[in-house]
Amino acid sequence: MSELLTDIRHETVRSWKLATLAIGLGLLIAGAYLTPAPDWDVGVSIVMAGFTYLFAGWSMRVIIERRWRDWPLMVLLTWWCVDGCYALYWLVLEPTALDLMRDANWPASLSLFWMCGLVWYWRGSLKDLLSQVKQHLSSRL
Repeated sequence: MSELLTDIRHETVRSWKLATLAIGLGLLIAGAYLTPAPDWDVGVSIVMAGFTYLFAGWSMRVIIERRWRDWPLMVLLTWWCVDGCYALYWLVLEPTALDLMRDANWPASLSLFWMCGLVWYWRGSLKDLLSQVKQHLSSRL
C-alpha cells in the first residue's frame, strides 16, 4: 500500500505522464461527442481516465513483478477503474444506460486500462527511459 501511495505522489506528476493523460482524455472527450453511445459522455470519461491514471501503472507493476501480496488490492482497483466507477456513475445518472451498455463497456475498458498500464509502467523520466533503451540496445550489438 505504501508503494501505491508513493507512486501516486511521485509518478502522477511526471510531465510525460501528464501529457499522455491529456492526449488520452482528449481522445475520450472527442469520442463522447462523436460516438452515439448512450453511456459515453464527458463526465464518465474524466472519472474513468482519472482513476486509471492513478492506478494502472502500479497495477501493471504488481503483475510484472509478481507481487502476490498486492494482488487483492490490484484486482479491486482494476475492477473499480474498469467497471466499479462506471457502474456507480451510470447508476446515479441514468440506470437505463447502465443496463444497456455495461456488458459491452467492461471489455473495452479493461483493454484500455492495461494499455495505459503499459504506457505508465515506467517509473522515471522520459529521458531516463530513452537512456535505458539506448543502453539496452547498445549492449545487444
